[in-house]
Amino acid sequence: MKKRLTAIVMAVVFATTAWSQQIKGTWHGQLDLQVMKLNLVFHFNEDGTFALDSPDQGAKGIKGEIKELTDKQVSVAVATIGASFSGELQDGKIMGKFQQMGREMPLTLTPGDLVRQRPQTPRPPYPYEMREVTFSNAEANATFAGTLTLPADFNKQKRRPVVLMVTGSGLQNRDEELFDHRPFAVIADFLARNGIASLRYDDRGFGQSTGDVSQATTADFANDAEAGIRFLRSLKEAKKPLFSKIGILGHSEGGSIAFMLGARKAVDFIVALAAPGIKGDSLLVEQTNALLRLSGQPAKMTLKQMRVMMAMQETNPWYEYFADYDPTADIAATKCPVFALNGSLDSQVLAGSNLNAIHNLKFNTQHSKFKVYPGLNHLFQHATTGATTEYGTIEETISEEVLNDIAEWIQTLK
Repeated sequence: MKKRLTAIVMAVVFATTAWSQQIKGTWHGQLDLQVMKLNLVFHFNEDGTFALDSPDQGAKGIKGEIKELTDKQVSVAVATIGASFSGELQDGKIMGKFQQMGREMPLTLTPGDLVRQRPQTPRPPYPYEMREVTFSNAEANATFAGTLTLPADFNKQKRRPVVLMVTGSGLQNRDEELFDHRPFAVIADFLARNGIASLRYDDRGFGQSTGDVSQATTADFANDAEAGIRFLRSLKEAKKPLFSKIGILGHSEGGSIAFMLGARKAVDFIVALAAPGIKGDSLLVEQTNALLRLSGQPAKMTLKQMRVMMAMQETNPWYEYFADYDPTADIAATKCPVFALNGSLDSQVLAGSNLNAIHNLKFNTQHSKFKVYPGLNHLFQHATTGATTEYGTIEETISEEVLNDIAEWIQTLK
């Protein structure tokens, strides 16, 4: 699903005056929006420039200008979103007010950057090999940059399985980075330590990958992923395939893409993390109602209301395709082994309807597996409510149980 978060900071416009010797460097604070907490980081650089981060939204290095900055006072205007911040230095903290659309909220900035613990993020030295690679989707005139991770005991005599990782919706880098979490890097690290290779890549038109995304839909992104599968199949040693089996691991929209490729018989196995099992517009209704309930509001959205809303607002080709796409045919046409999993607290792709819909279709039951993990959210973190507002506050990137189950299931495939 689209990771649509409250857009408090998208672009920043400032006007500058003076530079202070006391208010400088990096400061951070947290807005209390009631339905969520939003961290902001202010960078007052030595050269007089300013940059703003909204790490909870994945926005970093937003350049701007200073409106007022003295030894005690600071004032910043966020003209493009009708917001502003002004504060005063008191006892080593900047005590101020953040205003937007007639609403005023207290914001206290403390010195230093926002420090988060992400204990699962892989750090060198790595006990495996990583290769920077590229592959192309010629029809889309797109080239993809990625990382091929090979286990330490990988050799040409004993071939190992490999998975292509496909991110959820919204442009993301090869690590599927969000809120300083890097789930695909964590998965690749765990798989490599368990004898399984992987390829993860930057999405089309993002990071180091090229290509036009303005008119692209899930079907186009599926073609990109298939190009990655072809690349993996092209890798040979002494004219023999380098890998024993080639599968796809897709998260959220990436799960839909996995089943699209499964229906094409392009892959040998599928790991579907929170994959949609129902039509897109129905999924949007479920998601909307789940988020309304979590925010304490009545959950009364209907399919008819959702369609009326869509007709009244400007949409893009991706959104229109997503709403109309029914994955049932592709799921039913998939004959390779499938491991489909969801978290019980997933508020974006609800397990009750989506995983059940997938499970009810006929699979290679000898090798396929379906599992709901109690207490896990859409990112497969241990969560309290499953609300999207928790993602950035949880230090765990992905459940160890999920990592173990994925690796063990792949290892059982012959």
